[in-house]
Amino acid sequence: MTADPQQTPAGRAATAFAALHRAAEPLLLPNAWDHASARALAGQGFGAVGTTSLGVAAAAGLPDGAAATREETLRLAVALGSEPFLLSVDAEGGFSDDPDEVAGFARELYAAGAVGINLEDGLGPTARHAAKIAAVKRAAPGLFVNARTDTHWLGDGDGTLARLDAYQRAGADAVFVPGLTDLRGIETLVRHLEVPLNVLYSPGGPSVARLADVGVRRVSLGSLLYRRALGAALEAAADIRAGRPPTGTTPPYGDVAGLAAPSRTPGRAGTRTRR
Repeated sequence: MTADPQQTPAGRAATAFAALHRAAEPLLLPNAWDHASARALAGQGFGAVGTTSLGVAAAAGLPDGAAATREETLRLAVALGSEPFLLSVDAEGGFSDDPDEVAGFARELYAAGAVGINLEDGLGPTARHAAKIAAVKRAAPGLFVNARTDTHWLGDGDGTLARLDAYQRAGADAVFVPGLTDLRGIETLVRHLEVPLNVLYSPGGPSVARLADVGVRRVSLGSLLYRRALGAALEAAADIRAGRPPTGTTPPYGDVAGLAAPSRTPGRAGTRTRR
């Protein structure tokens, strides 16, 4: 007798992640760039954590959005996949133009423990991105596909709705429009969509509460936390050089050291299992 996929641990995790997009409040998704940042965010009560492609790329000395970080992205997913939080992975455009190769990568992410994947179109052909989405859903049906269009990130917003419609028809579980902060424009998209809308939080844009009012179901922080962490490091170094004590929060050494996974601590055995 074949087990119901929804009743497996992986199936239950995927169902729980999807449900967060239809809860009373929008899913506020912080984005981590390494093991420590992900565990620290989960320790603050975030039940779901995403990754940021910029943070992963910059930490490795590689360009973002250039399909250069496939192995780094997968390595991070493997490191985080068995942690007790729901993991969504920013996979740029899937690191290939071939839908089957993107589907293969998505299958690896799902096997590692990820419950979601973010795929961006980079303003490439709509049909090609829709084919990637469809291929991923065939290869890993339980993986939550967040289909991103860059019409507002890289363009002037032209063609947004047509792209989003194609992506939701291809099987996307949610759609993502970074760069769009106009509440009227957001509300218009929500009215026309059948799947949840994800937007990128902007410090100068609407609050999470205002975004919720117009129907946004997921608010991502993207690379914001990584960039703020870099900014805090630079400010601290400048303060010390100027003879001032650094301000802001500094986690104790022991707390940061404690973010290491027990299975990775020398002298302790541990095995990784699929959630």
